Amino acid sequence: MPATTLAHTALRPRQETSVVERFARSAAASEGMAIRTADVPAWLAERRRAHDFRVDRIPFTELRGWDFAPGTGNLVHSSGRFFSVEGLDATVTGDDGRSHHWRQPIIRQPEVGILGLLVKEFDGVPHFLMQAKMEPGNPNLLQLSPTVQATRSNYTGAHKGAPVRYIDHFVRPEAGRVVADVLQSEHGSWFYRKSNRNMIVETTAEVAPHDDFRWLTLGQLGQLLHLDDVVNMDTRTVLSAVPYADPHGRARLRDAELLSWFTGRRSRHTVGAERVPLADVTGWTRGEEAIEHDEGRYFKVVAVSVRAANREVSGWTQPLFEPVQHGIAAFVMRHLDGVPHVLVHARVEGGFLDTVELGPTVQYTPANYAHLPPGERPPFLDFVCTAAPERIRYEAVHSEEGGRFLNAGSRYLVVEADESHAPLDPPPGYQWATPGQLTSLVRHGHYLNVQARTLLACLGAMGLTS
Repeated sequence: MPATTLAHTALRPRQETSVVERFARSAAASEGMAIRTADVPAWLAERRRAHDFRVDRIPFTELRGWDFAPGTGNLVHSSGRFFSVEGLDATVTGDDGRSHHWRQPIIRQPEVGILGLLVKEFDGVPHFLMQAKMEPGNPNLLQLSPTVQATRSNYTGAHKGAPVRYIDHFVRPEAGRVVADVLQSEHGSWFYRKSNRNMIVETTAEVAPHDDFRWLTLGQLGQLLHLDDVVNMDTRTVLSAVPYADPHGRARLRDAELLSWFTGRRSRHTVGAERVPLADVTGWTRGEEAIEHDEGRYFKVVAVSVRAANREVSGWTQPLFEPVQHGIAAFVMRHLDGVPHVLVHARVEGGFLDTVELGPTVQYTPANYAHLPPGERPPFLDFVCTAAPERIRYEAVHSEEGGRFLNAGSRYLVVEADESHAPLDPPPGYQWATPGQLTSLVRHGHYLNVQARTLLACLGAMGLTS
C-alpha cells in the first residue's frame, strides 16, 4: 500500500537535543538562584524544627486501622488500601539446574505511585523543585524528596488528608513538557512486583512557592549526593532518568550485544514467586513487637506511631520493615581505553516483575553472609568491603525508602579495580557496561534495579555520565 502524505501533518524530531544541552548547563551550575548548596543541610534542619515530628515503636496491638487477618495472618489495613504484609514463597532455578527456595514476609502494594521532579528555567538554567519531606523510616526523618512523592491512595485522597501539593503537573503533564516518564521497580527483595512512575516534567508556568520546597540545580544535587542521608531514595531513582549525552560513544560491548546478554540471563532463570499467607511463612516468628527471622538475619517487621504536622495526614500508625544491618551497594569500575565501565550484575529478586534486573556489582548485607567460608561468599564482596581508600572513587551512606523501611541504609560505593580484582571476562551473570549505556537503558522500565539507579545518579554526581 503506498504511503499517504498529509500536507498538514507536522513531524517533529524524535529526540529533543536542546533538553540534553540545557540539563548539561544545570549539571555545570554548582549554585542556584534559590539557596546556596552549603546552606541546604541547615535548611533541612530548620524545616525539621519548624514541624512537630515524632516516630515511636509500638506493639502490633496498638496499630490503628491495621490488623492480622483471620486465617491468613496477613497484616492488612481496614480500608483495603495502602499496602499489606503477606508471605512470599520463592523458588529460583538457574541455568546450572540448581534451585534455591525460601519463604519470607513481603510488602504487597499493587497501586502505582508517582515520583515526580518539576523543572523550571531560571536565567537560562533548569532548576529542580525539591521537597523537604519527612518519612518515618528515615534515620534523620527529613530528607530531600522529589517535588511529588505520593502513592495513588495519597493523591486520590484515600487517606482523607490534605491534597498533594503540585500533583497536577504530573497527573496532567500535557500542561508542561515531559522529559522522562517510566515505570520502575522498587526493592525486589522487600516488595512484591511494586512499580512507581518516575517522571521529570518541565514547566513554564508560575509555580506557587512553599516553605518546604526549594529550587536546586543538577550541579547542586550532585554535590549533595556526596553527603550521607540527605538525598532520599525516590529523588535518586528519578535523577537516574536525567537525559545526558554519552561523551565517549564507545563501549566494550555494542548496545545490541549488551541487551542480548541481558535477555539471555533473563531467559535462563526460572523464578516461581507466589504470594502465600503470612501465617504459613516458616522460619519466621511473630512476637508482640516484631516478626523476626529465627536466625536473626535479613529484617524484621515492626510497627510505629507517627506524628508529622506537615504531611497530608498529621498522625497515623503503620508497619515498617527494619533490616538487621546496613547493606553495601557498589559498582566495581575500570577504565578501558580511557572509557569508564562498571560491572553490572544480572540479579534475581523474588519480588521482581520480570525475573532479572541489572544491579550493582555488589548488593548485599554483609552480616547475612558472615557465617559462610570465603569460597562461598558472593563475588567481589570481600574486595569491595576491604578496598583501599585510594581505590574508592565515591562513597556515601544513603537511606532506602523511608515510607516502608525503618533505618534502612546502604553504603554506596564506586571502587576502581584492575584485572587482578575484576577481569575483563567476568564470572557468569556479570558484564561490563558504560554509564552511557546504563543511561540509555534506564529510560525503559525494569532494566536497572533501584540500587543500580542510585549508583547511576551517583555516577552523574561524579561527572561520569556526561
